[in-house]
Amino acid sequence: MRDKLYGWGLYRDAVEEALGTLIGEGFLNEQRFAEAYALGKFRQKGWGRRKIRQGLELKRVSGPCVRLGLAAIEEDEYLQRLRELADRRLNAERRGDAFERRERTVRYLIGRGFEPELVREVVGRE
Repeated sequence: MRDKLYGWGLYRDAVEEALGTLIGEGFLNEQRFAEAYALGKFRQKGWGRRKIRQGLELKRVSGPCVRLGLAAIEEDEYLQRLRELADRRLNAERRGDAFERRERTVRYLIGRGFEPELVREVVGRE
């Protein structure tokens, strides 16, 4: 937000005053943003925790707020979504033998930001 205000050509004092007011009135809340971002990217885009963490860090969200945002994702929902994505991808793959299809699925899910150990565990069971 600070960068955007500076981009509009505002002076330092005006930027700091505006940010102070927004934070004081509850309009600007880093924790709420982190939770909304994490849940939105997880539910709408199917991102895993690693990719969500990277996105939050790129937006300069503090470490504690990143952790709180990721904690907003329920573990059961996370595993269920991972299984759904793995099933969908395995059923869509037609090229190669079973091993190659599994490996392509593993690479796809890791690229979506899911933890490699968890992906291999889920895909190994399929």
